[in-house]
Amino acid sequence: MISTFAKNAIVLGLLTAMGPLAIDMYLPALPAIAFDLGAGTAATQMTLTAFFLAFGLCQIVYGPVSDMVGRKPPLYFGLTLFTLGSIGCAVSPGIEWLIFFRFVQGLGASAAMAIPRAIIRDLHTGVEAARLMSLVMLVFSVAPILAPLSGSALIVPFGWRAVFVATATLSALGFLLVAVLLPETRPPGSRVTFGFGNALSGFGRLLRDRRFLGLTFIGGLGMSSFFAFLASSSFVYMDHFGLTPTQYSFAFSVNAIGFVGASQFAAKLGARFGMARVVNAAVWSYAVFSLILFGVIAAGVDSLPVLIVLLVPAFASLGLVIPSTMVLALEEHGHIAGMASSLGGTLQMVTGGIMIVIVSLFFDGTALPMVTAIALCAMGALILSFLTLIRAPAVKPAE
Repeated sequence: MISTFAKNAIVLGLLTAMGPLAIDMYLPALPAIAFDLGAGTAATQMTLTAFFLAFGLCQIVYGPVSDMVGRKPPLYFGLTLFTLGSIGCAVSPGIEWLIFFRFVQGLGASAAMAIPRAIIRDLHTGVEAARLMSLVMLVFSVAPILAPLSGSALIVPFGWRAVFVATATLSALGFLLVAVLLPETRPPGSRVTFGFGNALSGFGRLLRDRRFLGLTFIGGLGMSSFFAFLASSSFVYMDHFGLTPTQYSFAFSVNAIGFVGASQFAAKLGARFGMARVVNAAVWSYAVFSLILFGVIAAGVDSLPVLIVLLVPAFASLGLVIPSTMVLALEEHGHIAGMASSLGGTLQMVTGGIMIVIVSLFFDGTALPMVTAIALCAMGALILSFLTLIRAPAVKPAE
């Protein structure tokens, strides 16, 4: 019989994967969407930007609400909104409507991103939290591997609109899983008193916590590397290197495998060496491989195999950085875990959205703008890692 720990990991992982599924399943369709709706590359990429901005900004609402009313009611609301947004995307007659409904979809998906992390903090701290977070990330990370392939399988016979019919169906499944399998981890006795002032006080405390902000942006810059890759990879791989949607899906999956594998070692390495040391080492690795990739591409090496091979270890390093920084950032803030998760998620998603805009503005059809953005994110994460985890004094985890 499946354990409660594993059951929670599966449900929370599937919820957390809702957002990535809504992104990755339709990546192979971006060129087709641009052609079918008569839109340019920049306008088509705005469907990503709109989703990311809503995905990030609305987390700041869901988190405090979940601290005040419990975790499950806002999850129900978000999943319902995500379903309605998916249906709207499927029937959009033009690029403007698609951008609007992607924004609605992002508003709903943000609940499934912010609240599961708060639930993890409700249940565990320290290495056990890292262990559950790593299992959640395993389910979460399967999305970048399978989603483009399943998206291509839908796009080729049925067209790009079928992708959004599929995301609506998955959202309805998520609603059912929350109702049947997920316990309420924020009982009435531990809830924060409802009020705007309490939310502002909690956010103010977090914004004054340099360690929380540093860890949030280390993980956020790592995630921004993915966002830069998401915004550009389909155009680079298919338009520049000539891959088919199915070939692109396989190439995309290769770059996700390293992240999936490495994330499963986060808890074990954290227990042996300390989570802060694991983050420092992984950020160094991420920076080194990102800078090598930038140097090679800037030198004029226009090779898809080289691009894929060097992205694998860079993204594998992030498999250790992202779950570990999430756990460390929430460690001190269990009493306002929803607020901490939502503020951290908002800051990370807005950073990623800005990175997508920057990459879109400088996109020239080649891989150089994409790898430049990844290298800049890596250097920023390395500087923050030094300031947050090496120079700053250690802080004992909350009991």
